[in-house]
Amino acid sequence: MATVVEVEELALGLADNQRAALAAHLLGSLPPFLSDSDEGIAEALRRDAELESDQSLGISVERLDQQIAERRRS
Repeated sequence: MATVVEVEELALGLADNQRAALAAHLLGSLPPFLSDSDEGIAEALRRDAELESDQSLGISVERLDQQIAERRRS
């Protein structure tokens, strides 16, 4: 039986369209593993709606970068 490394090497040797078809087939063969049992999607949608209604709740990318840098220093 071929190892994952061997299969990967063979797959990477395929033409782009063949690799794309293989990837789609492999992904389609997987059982659904994403679930919303923790209501994460509902929370994300709630936060998105909240931000849409009041954009002052958001921060700029620059401010986010500053906060990340501050966290790394502490």
